[in-house]
Amino acid sequence: MFDVLMYLFETYIHTEPEARVDQDKLTRDLTDVGFEREDIYNALMWLEKLADYQDGLAEPMQLAADPLSMRIYTEDESRRLDADCRGFLLFLEQIQVLNLETREMVIERIMALDADEFDLEDLKWVVLMVLFNLPGCENAYQQMEELLFETSEGQLH
Repeated sequence: MFDVLMYLFETYIHTEPEARVDQDKLTRDLTDVGFEREDIYNALMWLEKLADYQDGLAEPMQLAADPLSMRIYTEDESRRLDADCRGFLLFLEQIQVLNLETREMVIERIMALDADEFDLEDLKWVVLMVLFNLPGCENAYQQMEELLFETSEGQLH
């Protein structure tokens, strides 16, 4: 399913957001590329839930606004998000790419994936997908895109 999401994001990122998508044609195209129907269906449902955030249809989150509060991960979340991933989420909050709400949206979308394995690179893509779909997050999206695609140019001595 994650491979389908990645393919869709990379293939259709520059498509007009208002453009209507023919799901039957999209399913046929993805099947022709070699994806399984179940993975396609799950990916489309995942994206539909993500669109609920954009449309304001997702349930509002009750979050502590106290700057001294700390996010405690559940056992399931800790299994999916290793220490590197949790540290990266904290880093994104500290540099203000994510706020409390967008962090929770990212975590919710990660937990909705049916992936057996999940790593830091996957997390970066999920963050990018979430920010891309949220109005008003254009600057955060651009920062995240720079973080994702930045390359090491050697070490300074």
